[in-house]
Amino acid sequence: MLDTFKSISLSHKTAPLRVRELIALSEEEAKRLMLRLRDFFGLTDLLVVSTCNRTEVYYATDPAAASPNLNADIARLLLIEKGLTDTDTYLPYFQFFDAHNAAVRHLFEVCVGLHSQVVGDMQIPNQVKQSYQWSADLDMAGPFLHRLMHTIFFTNKRVAQETSFRDGAASVSYAAVELIEELVGENQNPNVLVVGLGEIGTDVCKNLESRKLSNITLCNRTHAKTEALAQKYGFRMADFADLTDEIRQADVIISSITRDEPLFTPQFLASINVLTYKYFIDLSVPRSVDAAVEQIPGVLVYNIDHIRNRADEALNQRLAAIPQVEAIVTQAVAEFGDWSKEMIVSPTINKLKNALEQIRKEEIARHLKHLTPGESEKVDKITRGIMQKIIKLPVLQLKAACKRGEAETLIDVLNDLFDLEKQTSDEPKRY
Repeated sequence: MLDTFKSISLSHKTAPLRVRELIALSEEEAKRLMLRLRDFFGLTDLLVVSTCNRTEVYYATDPAAASPNLNADIARLLLIEKGLTDTDTYLPYFQFFDAHNAAVRHLFEVCVGLHSQVVGDMQIPNQVKQSYQWSADLDMAGPFLHRLMHTIFFTNKRVAQETSFRDGAASVSYAAVELIEELVGENQNPNVLVVGLGEIGTDVCKNLESRKLSNITLCNRTHAKTEALAQKYGFRMADFADLTDEIRQADVIISSITRDEPLFTPQFLASINVLTYKYFIDLSVPRSVDAAVEQIPGVLVYNIDHIRNRADEALNQRLAAIPQVEAIVTQAVAEFGDWSKEMIVSPTINKLKNALEQIRKEEIARHLKHLTPGESEKVDKITRGIMQKIIKLPVLQLKAACKRGEAETLIDVLNDLFDLEKQTSDEPKRY
């Protein structure tokens, strides 16, 4: 398995949004691609990750294959599956990880959020878990991928518990949603009205959905966009003509509309009786909420500067934690690398154990007729102990040779000494 794990990646770092949108995969498309890859190339340990910011394929090949590096072929097949037959136009947007260690390291870094648009993004671990579930559902996750993913998930927990990499809201839209919980209470479910569904408003919707807030209403001048986002996230939609009534019912109003003058002014809100606190979160530039509306009793306004300061403070904390996160990832990658190397010698160790066990049983069988049941039990116990002591040193030497990259010579010696090619490894699956 070592040196056979590779990957291809198309992300926000290598491709613009217009290209990422063309290549992004739904769950159905991702599973169909996985089946194609298995049938075309005989791939094992296959993982397909597709989010709004990246589409990636991780895979293992047969080390005995004549041409194990299939990165370009896999990228072409992905493009063709998406109906993009002019593959040469899009190949430059992909990053290829041809080396085993580089592909493993990249997956670790993606999963902990080091390569996210918002550094430390908390959504990516769940998205990768979903992709891993697809692999398991299609029986395309073998011992290697199982161990790799569980090591990554444990590393992700360490990052969350031991660093400040996940603290605070590092994007404006996420900071706005986090502010809602602070204003109304974490366990409350306020009526939230989102006005304006441009890039920021759309991102706000995504973050609202991830925080499991349910009383969300979307309002936008373009009805089609409102309908599309409402269906995608299961939110309520409202006509822009009914904006005043919607504000009357809302506890929190998030505005990201684009216009030269503020829309929400004291005059606009004059007919609204504010019986409890009403919070305006203004993400627009220029401002869409006139600061003077705070003169209305019960109305509070938080503008883009307030939100951006919160996000910048959190982002700086996360950036400062990157060296600590990288150290944790480096340690985890090294430990996983040791396990990967031991997979090479695992069959030999099992064959050696089987060979010695066979010798032990044959010798005991020759003398059983001269022994009482009690004596037979003692002999069995003594010889098992002897065998364990004999095999201990070769096993330790094999594992040490793995770490030095010198296992092949020792494997050949043991094969010759004990004629291990005649043995079956009987190797159990390792998860």
